[in-house]
Amino acid sequence: MLRLVSALASSRTQSFALRCRPPTSKVSACFWFHSSGLHRKTAGAGEIPIIRVPKSMQKRVESVKEIVGKTNIHNVRAGRLLIQSKDPSLSQSAAHMYAKFEKPVLCSKGWKHNKSYGDYFAINRTRSVAPCVADSQKVGEEKETLFKFNHLRICKPLADVLEGMNITRPTTVQLQTVPKVMKGHNVLCAAETGSGKTLSYLLPIIHKLQAQTAPETDVEERKIHALVLVPSRELSEQVAAVSRMLCRPFGIVTKTVGGGRGVGHIKMLFKRHVPDILVATPGALVKALQRRCLDLSELSFFVIDEADTMFDPSFSGMLENILKSAIISRDPSETNGPGHKAQLLVIGATFPGGVKEVLSQVTDLGKMKIIKSKMLHFLMPHVKQTFLKVKSAEKILELHQALKVHEKDNAAVLVFCNKSTTVNWLGYSLDEIGVRHARLQGEMAAAVRSGIFHQFQKEIINVLICTDIASRGLDTSRVQLVVNYDFPLNPADYIHRAGRVGRAGGQEDAEVLNFVTHPWDVELVQKIEAAARKRTYLPGMEKDDLEPKSNV
Repeated sequence: MLRLVSALASSRTQSFALRCRPPTSKVSACFWFHSSGLHRKTAGAGEIPIIRVPKSMQKRVESVKEIVGKTNIHNVRAGRLLIQSKDPSLSQSAAHMYAKFEKPVLCSKGWKHNKSYGDYFAINRTRSVAPCVADSQKVGEEKETLFKFNHLRICKPLADVLEGMNITRPTTVQLQTVPKVMKGHNVLCAAETGSGKTLSYLLPIIHKLQAQTAPETDVEERKIHALVLVPSRELSEQVAAVSRMLCRPFGIVTKTVGGGRGVGHIKMLFKRHVPDILVATPGALVKALQRRCLDLSELSFFVIDEADTMFDPSFSGMLENILKSAIISRDPSETNGPGHKAQLLVIGATFPGGVKEVLSQVTDLGKMKIIKSKMLHFLMPHVKQTFLKVKSAEKILELHQALKVHEKDNAAVLVFCNKSTTVNWLGYSLDEIGVRHARLQGEMAAAVRSGIFHQFQKEIINVLICTDIASRGLDTSRVQLVVNYDFPLNPADYIHRAGRVGRAGGQEDAEVLNFVTHPWDVELVQKIEAAARKRTYLPGMEKDDLEPKSNV
């Protein structure tokens, strides 16, 4: 028994000695000893070395190997940058593409922390011109018959007026919309800001009106043939101004009726001059309909411009009443001949919600033509957009610095605030530091508001502080910088504000500067940054259920 135990002990000792035998080379022995934290007994030549490797070190080595194996380390490639960050490691090259379900690392990830003040990043421009212009040029190269306006089958005098306005080539949305309106279809057009949507409906309307019988000489017998419904008085004046220029060779009369006017003024407007084209705001038009100042029975065109705003709950009730006062066609065959019905044209920069519920009451949605831009709800690739995390008390200083830079170029600047009170306060602050500006907000009297934007467009004033009243549809081609002094509350407002620059035929090298202050601002900034990095549309801008199954 003792011999058996002795034999077992001897075999275990030899096996352990073999497993723990040190490396033969000196270099390997050095690494084997020091890196493993080994402890060797050297008292006697015949003693067996004892090796102890800490468990914690083993776990650390294994975790590092696992991280290196799984983590995709993003290196910024040489060349043009799409995202330029204060931290260069978070920048992204324009050539880098994320996988569909891959989550990008955001510059604004930690912006809810107080220590993030002073951080910034920029979404650089990746195109030199607006996509709506570039795409139309490609169409022209492929098919020259669509390259100029006279090939859209509009009359020559109208094409000559456009040439006199230095407008020679149609944009993509105009190439898609004008032929369908010419054929009598009801149309829903949703395209990015600054893509030329106003001309896309005015051109076919004026062409078809001038082709009809000459306007009646008797004022009492004249009827309104085209109604353009817009959300604000400033936009109504702008659309009417464009319409008057286009109608000049044909004797077609365009009038406006907007908010802030009394019932007496509205009655006199329609009693003296019944226009062929009426551009109106919902509130004023409802007053006129209630007092039977106008008749929409012979309407040929019903246009709802800035549809995403018009279908908002604040306007939708009035919009339904106005639609019921007109006779809307359900088929193109109903738009011609005696007893014709009105074509319905719905135009917007974002896909409007609630369309189906309202329009299904007056027309056949199945026969309505849907035109949707490829860049709808996307960030503009030809406009630089900078985001700066800044304290509330420091925003006025940052704004002043930005205005000083653009003052040298005599450039136009739009400064957006969320509230009318902020517009007034910011105006007083700029007065104190000697910055000449104008203010535009909804609480102003109509008589005061009427000339402010006109002065801004005529280059009398270069800095305009405003609320979102100036973000919808207004022509701001001369604007080179948009400043979001107060960051917008939702993606739609951001798209409309940023769309005041980079318009077709507008200023080049336009920019958007965003001041980010509050935690709720950061949440929207993170959505915008993620959409820019992955080159997708903004979350929260999902399409309505009326959206077509495929692009037209």
